[in-house]
Amino acid sequence: MAALPLMTQFATILRTVLLNKDMWCEILIRTPLKAYVSVQSRRESRIAGFSIVCRILCALTFVVPIDLSNAADWPQFLGPNRDGVYTGDDLADEWPSSGPVQLWERPIGEGYSNPIVVNGRLILFHREGNQDIVEALEAETGKVIWSFGYTTGYRDRFGFSNGPRASPVVADGRLYTFGAQGILHCLEFSSGRKIWSRDMHREFGVEKGFFGASGTPLIDDARVFLNLGGSDGAGLVALDKNTGALLWKTGSDEASYASPVSARIDGEAVVVFLTSDGLVITRPHNGQTLIKYPWRARSRNSVNAATPLVVGDMIFLSASYGTGATVVRFTKVQLETIWQSDTVLTNHYATSVHNDGVLYGFHGRQEYSPSFRAVDLEKGKVLWNEERFGGGSVISSGGYLLILREDGELVMAKATPESFEVVARAQILSGSVRAYPAIANGLYYARNQEMLVCFDLKNKIINKRQP
Repeated sequence: MAALPLMTQFATILRTVLLNKDMWCEILIRTPLKAYVSVQSRRESRIAGFSIVCRILCALTFVVPIDLSNAADWPQFLGPNRDGVYTGDDLADEWPSSGPVQLWERPIGEGYSNPIVVNGRLILFHREGNQDIVEALEAETGKVIWSFGYTTGYRDRFGFSNGPRASPVVADGRLYTFGAQGILHCLEFSSGRKIWSRDMHREFGVEKGFFGASGTPLIDDARVFLNLGGSDGAGLVALDKNTGALLWKTGSDEASYASPVSARIDGEAVVVFLTSDGLVITRPHNGQTLIKYPWRARSRNSVNAATPLVVGDMIFLSASYGTGATVVRFTKVQLETIWQSDTVLTNHYATSVHNDGVLYGFHGRQEYSPSFRAVDLEKGKVLWNEERFGGGSVISSGGYLLILREDGELVMAKATPESFEVVARAQILSGSVRAYPAIANGLYYARNQEMLVCFDLKNKIINKRQP
């Protein structure tokens, strides 16, 4: 996500201070005062100072939209930076022999949309009957805060789940969802009130495709970016995030099942899309295409599903169906291929993660029990391989990997190029688990087609040391 403007950061800091009474009391207590000021005067001075700060904050609140998320939140698909990395430092490096503690669970409807967590709230997007439902829950208890639903008629042509695939996104107090039928909603995060909606597939003539709308929208600055696959030059589109108005459209590629990412490469802000035909890099403000790089299987009966992974000025792309993987280096004028291979790290649908020059991810088709392996980012060399590991998803955090296998087993392993070293493992769900998990404030959330669960992965020693 784009960095907060300076005034927004200032407002966020002030709000944090004011909402933490211990913090502002400490600040006021330590404020130097003239020795001759009486106790009463000190008290009055502090009250007056606090009043001034409150007035400043109130003014900023009305002038500057404040982003509700923080570094320990999981506000969108693949986390804060859409790269599968959890930046919190509160996770335990070992679990009890019985596994991590489960805090709660609740029955849910169908779908592959992963939960997200912002400001103590978990957002769940699922389907019950003929309704796509968006719910806000208390992240620590699973208690429902509000619920919003709308009618959907989507049917999966292969008999898989009829629920939503794309994940919710929260930005600047608003929540965005994109259902499998192609209906885009903007809701008020605090209440679930609908602000606007558009039937993107109907309006832009999008064909149903294999699995419906699956790419999660990207919210960056004032725009909503969609890998849409519409007709009449609406392959990629940008909407005004506040009104839903069309800002630009470009291209004729069909949509893939990958999600766009924002990046700053070679000093320029860009949006990176992986369509059904390949990599497309555009300017966010006008949709001007900077680079197109073909990347797909020869067969039309194939999909690009793993989201592009941007590491500095390099982009990692991967797909199955004989497509393979590549790392390219982007400049303003061209793409330089660093390496390319069909035998190194072919992601069927799960996006790989990067840690300290090494890629970690799944190699092979999901239905053929793919391996899990480590690959040197710049050389394309396989460093180690865990054969027939099975499909799943992976999150990187502080030198560890949290791997959720499709059979519902959660594995914690060290992110090391030397070998696959498992630290702990626990069965947390049954059945088939394909939705991505979420992790926020040390709590891990995962779902299958029937149940949403929450597990505590926090380091208890660290927590006990906190005041």
